[in-house]
Amino acid sequence: MVKSSHFLLLNLLLSVHYLMYYSLATDINTDRSSLLALKSQITSDPSNILNKNWSTEASVCSWFGVTCDFLLNRVTQLNISNMGLVGTISPEIGNLSSLVSLDMNDNSFHGPLPVSIFNMSNLEVLSLRNNSLSSSLPLDMCIHNLDKLKILRISYNEMYGNIPSSLEHCSQLEYLSLYNNKFDGIVPRELGNLTKLQTLNIGANKLTGEIPKEIGYLTNFERLSMCCNNISGSVPRELGNLTAMVGIYLHNNTLSGPIPKELGRLVNLWELQLKDNILINGSIPKEIGNMTSLSYLRLSNTTLSGTIPKEIGNLKHLKELWLHDNNLNGPIPSAIGNMSELDYLVLPHNKLIGEIPSSICDLRLLTLLHLADNHLEGQIPKCLGNFNSSLLALNLGGNQITALQSTFAKGCSLQALILYGNKLEGITPSLINCQRLESIDFGDNEIRGAFPFWMETFPQLRVLILRSNKLNGTMLEASKTEHPFPKLQVLDMSRNAFVGALPDRYFKNFEGMIYAKDNLTRVEKDRLQTYYDLDVILKGLDQELKRLLDTFTMIDLSSNRFSGNIPVSIGNLNSLRYLNLSSNTLTGEIPVSLGNISILESLDLSWNRLSGKIPSDLTGLTFLSKLNLSMNNLVGPIPQSKQFSTFQNESYIGNLGLCGFPLAKQCETTDGKPMIPPEDDDEESGFIDGFGWRSVVMGYGCGFAVGIGIGYMIIRSARPKWLVEFFIGVGYSNSKMKRRNRAKATRRRR
Repeated sequence: MVKSSHFLLLNLLLSVHYLMYYSLATDINTDRSSLLALKSQITSDPSNILNKNWSTEASVCSWFGVTCDFLLNRVTQLNISNMGLVGTISPEIGNLSSLVSLDMNDNSFHGPLPVSIFNMSNLEVLSLRNNSLSSSLPLDMCIHNLDKLKILRISYNEMYGNIPSSLEHCSQLEYLSLYNNKFDGIVPRELGNLTKLQTLNIGANKLTGEIPKEIGYLTNFERLSMCCNNISGSVPRELGNLTAMVGIYLHNNTLSGPIPKELGRLVNLWELQLKDNILINGSIPKEIGNMTSLSYLRLSNTTLSGTIPKEIGNLKHLKELWLHDNNLNGPIPSAIGNMSELDYLVLPHNKLIGEIPSSICDLRLLTLLHLADNHLEGQIPKCLGNFNSSLLALNLGGNQITALQSTFAKGCSLQALILYGNKLEGITPSLINCQRLESIDFGDNEIRGAFPFWMETFPQLRVLILRSNKLNGTMLEASKTEHPFPKLQVLDMSRNAFVGALPDRYFKNFEGMIYAKDNLTRVEKDRLQTYYDLDVILKGLDQELKRLLDTFTMIDLSSNRFSGNIPVSIGNLNSLRYLNLSSNTLTGEIPVSLGNISILESLDLSWNRLSGKIPSDLTGLTFLSKLNLSMNNLVGPIPQSKQFSTFQNESYIGNLGLCGFPLAKQCETTDGKPMIPPEDDDEESGFIDGFGWRSVVMGYGCGFAVGIGIGYMIIRSARPKWLVEFFIGVGYSNSKMKRRNRAKATRRRR
């Protein structure tokens, strides 16, 4: 009996073991089939890993990117991120029912996101960032499954539709990122029920409506990003309840109203971005000084007004302060000197007044000081020249600064010095110690004296703007500098009083305009965009140069008193894009070598005394979009080419010896006959270019009317007699004699 019982128990155990083994084998086979179905939809595997490794001959648990639970004998994790895979996601992926983590980031999967993914009840991490997936999210997601989901990351795709309110049922959700997709509609207020949510990133979509105040009740909340949408309404004061918050990113929306003073409670906040909401108004709340953990404060490009509160000096850990493009007024508070860790101080385009506080000298880590386009006055603090190792850019342009008294010491790290539009009368010679300078802009000041030849030794200088000052003398001087201005790409000396010949020596050595290459890194270009706020004359228009690319090149020597010929050497500057020598007293012919500057886009030689013909070599300048040769003494036919046919009369007026299209004046051929100009339906040229057909018709019309009137008076009065007889003939005389005889007979009868 005992033996029989043992035998039955053994059979039972064997049966259970067999059933379990069969079940597990079936499950792992299901997982294998699901992964092979996924593999079959991948059209490109650059590293050829899946093709080689995902083989039926090997255990699925040994495949690349696959992790199994050996107790359950199931696939629990799949990580095939950053492999450059191209294809679609097969619906069979939903059969991986034991999957806990799915990571397919940074590939090129496209097409819809299979609904079956949202049926995996054990899934905790779903990360599909940076693909090209395109579909909407199921409106009922999280209602039946995904109750264990903690991380949902579908950013940088092409997903669309509304954000489902059913997300509130993913009660374990801690991280939700739908950034940079095409979601539209409103932000569901039901997201306020996700009590474990720490990060919500739904920026860079097409969302509208207001920020749900319910978000302000998420006690574990740390990061809120809704930037770059079309969200309106006010910033909810309830956000002040989120004392664990470290980052608020609400920039680039249409938010309005004041900044809630309740945000001052966020003592752990590290970054606050409300910039580019032009309807945010009111003053900066003084409570912002309570946010003592703040490192980055960006409130630029709104309509904030009032003064900068002195309490801002309490932010001793602040690294970047961006308040530009507002309506802030009053002085810069001296308490700003308490922010000892400040790196960027950016306050341009406001209405700030007074002097720059001397306390700014306490900011020993300052890299960028940008206070342009305010109403600041007085002198620049001397101490700024002592920031040898930190200060890289100083931009005080567009103020009323009267003196730069700073003495720049050796080892100066300054890379950009922008002081345009002030009342400066001189340039401190100590600037010679700043050998790392890349940009100097002293334009639109009252600087007198000679050209600063000592600047030609700057090895990194790329931009030199001294336009609209009172500089005089020549730009020619014997120098021992073998390669002056070796990297210069922008030279603007316009609107001064320079005399003499053009600086031929510089034209021969401007290597930056001969071998310009776009070799700046993205970081360097971003830095240039941040630092430089340059005004240059491009194609005859004042334009702000926001991004100075490495290939931008320009020479502007216009509105001076330069004389003599244009040097042939200027044709060596084959990377030059803009050349303006207008409004001088240059003579001689246009050098043929200008045709060598193949990428030239703008050429202005107007208002000089140039003579001779227009070189036909200029027709090879296929990038030329602006040409002005007016008001010179040029003669001969205008060269014809596809590019030259785009220029109108304005390019040539004031050259009475020129002929040919587009002027009305025709050129004569060698046999003395006029050349037939090309057909042109444009308006006739001005008087200075000759008479067009409208002028001729008007002349004939006026002459005809005047002639009729004069003829009538001549005939009426019969004077002068010889002219009347010439046109009317002898018959007129006979009839006149008959009238006289009748008149005499009548008098006799009376």
